[in-house]
Amino acid sequence: MLRPSHFVAVVLFALFASTVFGITQRNTPQRMVRYGIYCFVLFTGSAIVLSWIMFLIAR
Repeated sequence: MLRPSHFVAVVLFALFASTVFGITQRNTPQRMVRYGIYCFVLFTGSAIVLSWIMFLIAR
């Protein structure tokens, strides 16, 4: 059975959640895409930053 890593799971969650946010929160297709990309970058970036913070705290 295929078991994705934590990072792949975070990226998949960010992709699906940002797609839904983009579609439901904006009116025009251009704004939907831009907002979806913005949310994807924030989800993924915050996961990376928080994982580094937790790594440094655990050391």
